[in-house]
Amino acid sequence: MQFLINSQTRRRAAAYAAGLIAAGSLVWAATALETKPATQIPVKIDDKPVATAGSLLGPSYAPIVKRVAPSVVKVLVTERAKNIPVADLPPFFNNPAFREFFGDQFGGPQPGRQGRRGMMQQPPQEGLGSGVIVSADGYILTNNHVVRGADTIKVTLTDGRELAAKVVGTDPQTDLAVVKVDAKNLPAITFADSDRVEVGDRVLAVGNPFGIGQTVTSGMVSGLGRATFGLDYEDFIQTDAAINPGNSGGALVDAEGRLVGVNTAILSRSGGSQGIGFAIPANLARNVMEQLASTGKVVRGYLGVSIQNLTPVLAEQFKLQANKGALVAEVVPDGPAAKAGLQDGDLITEFNGKTVVDARNLKLTVASIAPGQKVPAQILRDGKMIAVDIRIAERTGERSFARNEGGAVAPDEDNGTLNGVGVGDLDPQARREFDVPARVRGALVTNVDPASAAAAAGLQPGDVIQEINQHPVRSADDAVKLTEKTESKKTLLRVWSQGGSRFVVVDETTPADAS
Repeated sequence: MQFLINSQTRRRAAAYAAGLIAAGSLVWAATALETKPATQIPVKIDDKPVATAGSLLGPSYAPIVKRVAPSVVKVLVTERAKNIPVADLPPFFNNPAFREFFGDQFGGPQPGRQGRRGMMQQPPQEGLGSGVIVSADGYILTNNHVVRGADTIKVTLTDGRELAAKVVGTDPQTDLAVVKVDAKNLPAITFADSDRVEVGDRVLAVGNPFGIGQTVTSGMVSGLGRATFGLDYEDFIQTDAAINPGNSGGALVDAEGRLVGVNTAILSRSGGSQGIGFAIPANLARNVMEQLASTGKVVRGYLGVSIQNLTPVLAEQFKLQANKGALVAEVVPDGPAAKAGLQDGDLITEFNGKTVVDARNLKLTVASIAPGQKVPAQILRDGKMIAVDIRIAERTGERSFARNEGGAVAPDEDNGTLNGVGVGDLDPQARREFDVPARVRGALVTNVDPASAAAAAGLQPGDVIQEINQHPVRSADDAVKLTEKTESKKTLLRVWSQGGSRFVVVDETTPADAS
């Protein structure tokens, strides 16, 4: 499986794709630049179901292509040279298959390339992707993995104009990003209601594969509700329209030229299209996009339960006749579900007026509900159906210190400290996974950029930040706030790690990529 940046031109993209292959499941968080809140994006929406007869896709696709092509752009990202700790490179980078696919520079340290203190120098990188213009005033939707880590972003329109772009916000949990160019009267695409897409609908994929120029491929919707890449929120549309590296962030449009999805990934044994491509549904993309543009972050609903799919074996053990629903494995004390009276072993069959198909379906539904809203639910308990009302809370998932993740920020912008460090709250699952004792309080380190000063200081995933500059840390929000607008670029941490606490100083007075 590959995420679709042009892997032939950028080592960073290759590393990212390979990491996805190896890890299988990644947990990420919404990140955004600290910019002034933007006004609502004036998108065009046409939520009618696609016509099953008499569509514009007749003897030729040309009418649709002429309408859609100007809305799809090429995205060129660049990343400055930096040093990467050799010890932080996963061992599978020495696999000959990776060297063959991604190039010799991907096979480990090379003679003359070894930097100071076991660092390997990464030269300046470039990568290509695609994007979709969603408003006439310059907002563009693309994938997070297209712009992740970029120092500069350049967008090329179909009329030949090249425009500098800046990141408005990113949401790695859905692999979406919003960038903006300074332009007016751009040809914005029209959004369809992707909930009405059906298997068998004809679609076109538009993007810039391999950097050869804008390309259109045709196919149909092959499947719905796919979850294959380990993102936190996956609900992919599957298509057999040819999608290749460089198509990431491009448009999947229906027979009337409306956006039904954002092309994101493929399953492939060759690295090229083999007829199994995936696009993020337009409704999910629009929800994330509007939140990033208006508030700079994504807020998701929180139910406060651990859930799992209902299997025939579980149904037999719980004496359930249902074949659909989400089984409650654990109820978080004092959470929304607990306050509504839910118990372990309950089967949630209906939520907010919709049938619950499985655990993933419920997770997506809950995430889309605004915190504070009260929603009805139906649960099956001991053979009886019970109606409850649940007031949804806000999910306090991972956060990131790195305000400039996604790139393209001004050199003099103050991004606080502990850049490149991701943190999350210490919930029961995290404590079990990292064996953190109940007495330990703080923010869990979930990710550390290997090129960051924090990595050089020894910070690593699984550590718990207990204090920042001698101020106690009780949550991920505390950690983020204590690293904003700091007087010094040297940060004193007290960190719990592998059974004991220690003090660590993270020195960011020298750029992490200095040699």
